[in-house]
Amino acid sequence: MKYNKPLRRLLRLINLQSDLDEYENIHETIERELVFKGTNLWILVFAILVASVGLNMNSTAVIIGAMLISPLMGPINGMGYSIATYDFPLFRQAVKNYTFAVGASLIASTAYFAITPISTAHSELLARTSPTIYDVLIAFFGGMAGIVAITSKKKGNVIPGVAIATALMPPLCTAGYGLATGQFIYFFGALYLFTINTVFIAISALIISQILRLPIRSLVDEGQKKRINRMITFVLTLVLIPSIYFGYNLVQKENFLESAGKYVESINVVEGNYLLRNDIDPKTRTIRLVYGGSSLTEDQKEEITARADDFSLEDVNVEFRQGFSYTDIALKNTEVETLKGEINRLNLVIRERNATLTSIAEKQERGGQLLSELAILYPQITGVSYSETLSYAQGKQSPDTLAMVVLTLGKKGLRDQEKEQVHRWLVTRLETDSIRVVFGQ
Repeated sequence: MKYNKPLRRLLRLINLQSDLDEYENIHETIERELVFKGTNLWILVFAILVASVGLNMNSTAVIIGAMLISPLMGPINGMGYSIATYDFPLFRQAVKNYTFAVGASLIASTAYFAITPISTAHSELLARTSPTIYDVLIAFFGGMAGIVAITSKKKGNVIPGVAIATALMPPLCTAGYGLATGQFIYFFGALYLFTINTVFIAISALIISQILRLPIRSLVDEGQKKRINRMITFVLTLVLIPSIYFGYNLVQKENFLESAGKYVESINVVEGNYLLRNDIDPKTRTIRLVYGGSSLTEDQKEEITARADDFSLEDVNVEFRQGFSYTDIALKNTEVETLKGEINRLNLVIRERNATLTSIAEKQERGGQLLSELAILYPQITGVSYSETLSYAQGKQSPDTLAMVVLTLGKKGLRDQEKEQVHRWLVTRLETDSIRVVFGQ
């Protein structure tokens, strides 16, 4: 007896009947939300366009906004509810409106992606092309939350959250992208994800409706019930089996990535070689390794490959790439030093040539410099010509460099003593004894 009281308290806590709305209110709510005309139709089209732009921009926030305003949940809940209550007219209406909504959504999204200048498939779009068993679970539990909210007196804000969790809009937009770009693998993958969401949201609505014992709205015999149950089982099997296969592949992929990551960490350094980069491809079960350091020997490569067995990677294909090696660096350093020596030699030649050119330029201007200096001391000197020439003499094997200075004098001229002073001044100024001075009028 002492255990009954806590058990009864627990049952009261999880009892859905206490918050159950009136049956007629539930029916009216579901009937109202599955209609697609006027306002609901325009909201659907605008939501589809917003989601398409979000996928085009790879913007998660925009996609979430589109899912919030989408009215697609209505006819799907209507299908599940109508099957549970055997309301066949309502079921036909739900299917009709659902088909119309899907068609309008595909037309809108296909039209958008046909005219947009950006046709790159971003991550948000690609995420809707490979559904797995996990998408089934999301749709199933999300759909349950949605139908529980609809049947409750306290509606709350669950429906928008369910719309985000089950993500009905993005797969339709991705399917439109596949049609617009002719990439039918995207179209079928996205349409399959949308089908998963539809079926399991509807099944959730069916199960909760039966748990809550919502009243049956038409007479139905046992044979008809069995046919309906067989049809439901067939549809569930048809939708569920591929998702289990894809889910299995996803688990295998994640396990491979985890094991490969640990394997790569264990081979970061191998006898003077350092792992520079790695590329793990779970699809082909290939690991590409790029090492730097001393070049790997064949024995080292075999040892690295054999170590993969320690991480349950028996069938993995390990490929090696050589990055930089110390041998190459030494060779390149030698080449660099040779180039540096050649550059220094050329720089020295250029400096010598520049010095020669500078000296020539200075000599060309030296006559003007001498005139400006001599004119101060001897105003009678009115012009100076300066040049250097070679002086040959018998008995000498090589000529001497001779500085020639021609002085132009004014009318007053210079006395012999002054000419001698000018000559000595030029010897001192030009720092050479090999000089010939010519005085002229």
